[in-house]
Amino acid sequence: MADMTGNTPDRARTRFPGISSRAYEHPADRSALVALRSLSGFDVVLRKLSGLVNERSLRLMFLGGTVRVGEDQFRNIYDMVRDASYALDMPEVPELYVKQDPTPNAMALGSDHPFIVLNTGLIDLLDDEELRFVVGHEVGHILSGHAVYQTMMQILLQLGSRLAWLPLGNIGIAAIIIGLREWFRKAELSSDRAGLLVGQDLDAAKRVNMKLAGGTRLGEMSSEAFLAQAREYDAAGDVRDGLLKFLNLLGQSHPYAVIRFAEIDQWARSGEYERILAGDYPRRDDDGDASVSDEIRNAARSYRESWERTADPFVGKVRDMADAAAGAAGGLFDRFTRRDNGPTTDQN
Repeated sequence: MADMTGNTPDRARTRFPGISSRAYEHPADRSALVALRSLSGFDVVLRKLSGLVNERSLRLMFLGGTVRVGEDQFRNIYDMVRDASYALDMPEVPELYVKQDPTPNAMALGSDHPFIVLNTGLIDLLDDEELRFVVGHEVGHILSGHAVYQTMMQILLQLGSRLAWLPLGNIGIAAIIIGLREWFRKAELSSDRAGLLVGQDLDAAKRVNMKLAGGTRLGEMSSEAFLAQAREYDAAGDVRDGLLKFLNLLGQSHPYAVIRFAEIDQWARSGEYERILAGDYPRRDDDGDASVSDEIRNAARSYRESWERTADPFVGKVRDMADAAAGAAGGLFDRFTRRDNGPTTDQN
């Protein structure tokens, strides 16, 4: 194990100089982020939105009521966040606070100078390698800028409560929140990948999800059986069960543990993880050249591939309807394109 009294990592890990968060982001997450980053003046809007959620007040609250990690407090966790920041080539090491709370949870907050909060319930639940994965996960949130739409969500939730008395006002806000939560769930998958890049221990990443689902008694669990459980969840039941799974997820900020387990396993086996380890990844210096349309196509392809892999009968029905709608939309687009371009030689 690591020498937790010093700065030496427990083992050598690959570092990723200049890595862009696009390297690990789920395509659906990445396309949305690239679109936001491309908007002229978005930074100004973000600062105004952030002002509605007082980041200074939030930081003071944690400074006064929790423990800030450092060289003299929770030194092992302090080394982990420094190692994670070094691995992902962060411009600065984020502050990290430990909060007395038995609920296993962690979060990244803020926008100008984001910081991390770890609940004691999570620290007590995990071993050092598992905790390293979680710290890397939260640093990944910060590198991706996920606090952007966390802020948006908080504002919309407040706005939704104020508009609850209107017959239709709250419906529109609720629809946006549902979309944001789907975005959040994909962002969690992105940050799981960042956690794996930081810890470079796939077994530890898997154990985190097993412990979040079933607690500390790993001797009573099996990674193979847990993966089989994920496949059973994916394929379970008929169309009605698929609809129930969809409805169950609507209020969730995170995917279920079996889904996260299966996703990180699939990503590690896909070849992308190994390519990044070998140094083949996009650099953040090129983020400004990222194409929104390319990323949207990548997101659509990712959803299509996910739909093709799943055995969920409800998703199968949705896929069939989506394919039919896409075909109709494509035909309509072609018709308008031909009209705009003038007559063609096709006489049929």
